[in-house]
Amino acid sequence: MRRMKALKWVAGMMLAGAVATGVAHAGQIVVGQVAPMTGLEATQGRAYAVGMELAFQAANAAGGVNGNTFALVRKDDGGRPEDTVAATKQLLAEQKPLVLAGYFGTRNINDLVASRILEQDRIALVGYRVAEIRPESPLLYSVRATLRDEINKLTEHLATIGITQLGLFYEENKGAPALLAAADEAAAKAKATIVAKAGYAVGSNKADDAVAALVKAKPQAIIMVSTGAAAAAFIEGYRADGGKAQLFAHSGADVEQLLKRLSEEQMHGVAIAQVTPSPYKISNRLTKEFIDLVAKTAKLEVPVSYSMMEGFIAGKVIVEAVRRQKGKPSREGITAALDAMDSYNLGGYVVGFKPGMHSGSRFVELSIVTGAGKIRQ
Repeated sequence: MRRMKALKWVAGMMLAGAVATGVAHAGQIVVGQVAPMTGLEATQGRAYAVGMELAFQAANAAGGVNGNTFALVRKDDGGRPEDTVAATKQLLAEQKPLVLAGYFGTRNINDLVASRILEQDRIALVGYRVAEIRPESPLLYSVRATLRDEINKLTEHLATIGITQLGLFYEENKGAPALLAAADEAAAKAKATIVAKAGYAVGSNKADDAVAALVKAKPQAIIMVSTGAAAAAFIEGYRADGGKAQLFAHSGADVEQLLKRLSEEQMHGVAIAQVTPSPYKISNRLTKEFIDLVAKTAKLEVPVSYSMMEGFIAGKVIVEAVRRQKGKPSREGITAALDAMDSYNLGGYVVGFKPGMHSGSRFVELSIVTGAGKIRQ
């Protein structure tokens, strides 16, 4: 009996030592987000944040990852590029996040990359939205399909229904030449022609000139590569001026935002490329997990949306990158884990990265707005 008690005492001491060691290495992992929490794109920025928080709360409720829990710290840039850079510097200095996530805006991302903050602090940015075809950047990781993938999907679909005369509405940013070239290439492959291209100023939603140009050109269909605010302004003006073309938007236009700003009549028949599975129906294990978590949440900050699903995916990728590290998580460890994440299946949605290839998905499907203002795949 004495021997048994002694063995139990030793086992207890060993367990206590293991627990103490785990606590010593455990901590809170801060994820930093600088995005529009106010302004034209605030709904998307906040929805993306809520999606990440759902993923982090699920990981925390399960005991964390290797003894670590997750916390999201947000800062508002109002969509202004200069504020994105300044807020990121402040975030890095004060909260010292392990990783950044959920950024928005073409100029915002370009200015952030040009500032070299990511390289100087050796920190990765996982999950972002831009309206351009941009080159790969060493510390930027996208969890969505590329804009090129979306344009190819849209033009291929149009070709199958006999639509060959296209218009293009786009943001006049630094990446516009690459976008226009990609659109021409995709149209040529589909044996179609872009008969008119009309842009709008970066950071605005002034679409009057573009509306006039595309109404005059009379294409059969118009592809919109723009923010949600600009797409809403274009659709409103185009419908009001008698435009008859079918309207197709890339995923950044955010169907929920359009439905909120425009009438059912204006939105009827608008098709939008989606780069995540629908957040409204269970189609795989990922969507079931998301919908179950939403149902358990007492009060969501913003309504469920595709942006929220994308944020959820980004959050799960970050959790997995931490899980794959041995010992105390580090910024360098996050980057190494992401670069080795060749084919990570989240449950029906696959994300994969390699060194020099940071566009993590090829998933694109189309949704269309019905006469009742409902979204149908």
